[in-house]
Amino acid sequence: MDFDFSFLAEYSGVLWRGLLTTLQFVGIAVVLGLVWGFVLSLGRTSSNKGLYWLATLYVEFFRGTPVLVQLFWIFFCLPLFLGVELSGFISAVIALSLYSGAITSESFRAALKSIDASQFDACIALGLPQGVQTVFVILPQAMLRAIPNLLSNVVSLFKESALVSAVGMADLMYVGQNIANNVARPIEILTAIALIYFAIGFPLTRAVSLVEGRLLKVVKA
Repeated sequence: MDFDFSFLAEYSGVLWRGLLTTLQFVGIAVVLGLVWGFVLSLGRTSSNKGLYWLATLYVEFFRGTPVLVQLFWIFFCLPLFLGVELSGFISAVIALSLYSGAITSESFRAALKSIDASQFDACIALGLPQGVQTVFVILPQAMLRAIPNLLSNVVSLFKESALVSAVGMADLMYVGQNIANNVARPIEILTAIALIYFAIGFPLTRAVSLVEGRLLKVVKA
């Protein structure tokens, strides 16, 4: 069997647009997931049993079910309840944001538990409102402690994003599959796509190790 990767130059523009689409909805999902994940982590660490169990049930459900099933449910079933048709892009953003929130909440929960109780006591002593405590005191410290895990979550979400091709989303994987069907060169196309994912995911993985190492030095100092 002969391999020829030269034809990929002809489709470089299409692949680039697919990659940009992937990065776009993953970026949106990461931002929404961060916000939602922090809110969930507050619920998971709350003394209110109702909030605690609601947040816990949500996190366990989204962590314990396949992302593909979640995506299919949102794309095919959610419109039946809303009475509004959802595009592949919107469905992908919703599904990945909900999943991202679940896995991100665990990173924030661990970070919140590592914050010394004196920080909370100081906020109470200063008479800071709950909202001010959360946004300006607790959140920055939780973000700093959670950075390595959050970066790992971004890498995981980026890899999971290939699943959105199943609902016709014109991401990198979907574009690659169409090209492979047209030129009958699946090995070359899939290899190129894998290398593109690796070229983005590997630096992020290395960044996790680098940031984690530097944070350990800061903590020890």
